Amino acid sequence: MTDIVISYTAINTEKDARKLAAQLVEEKLAACVNILPKIRSIYEWDGEIHDEQEFMLIIKSPREKLDLVKGFIDKHHSYEVPEFISVDVIDGLPDYLQWVEDVTS
Repeated sequence: MTDIVISYTAINTEKDARKLAAQLVEEKLAACVNILPKIRSIYEWDGEIHDEQEFMLIIKSPREKLDLVKGFIDKHHSYEVPEFISVDVIDGLPDYLQWVEDVTS
């Protein structure tokens, strides 16, 4: 079975979140993308503290497609420096992990 990763990125509008999620799934880079609405992000950018509402995307994909997902986010994300971090899935229900592999093949 393929190794699975979960990647995270945040974006400022629901429309952009839905567009990125749909494209990732349509291009078989991700099996599923969850969108968490209205998260609050507090961060420093250009020497100023920002407190903003964003939408978090949780992207489930095979590890072998991680570089493609990262490149896709880098190219299509609206931020100058988009967040993109990934973590390995160390365990899960075998049928779900197999589904991620199957729908992204």
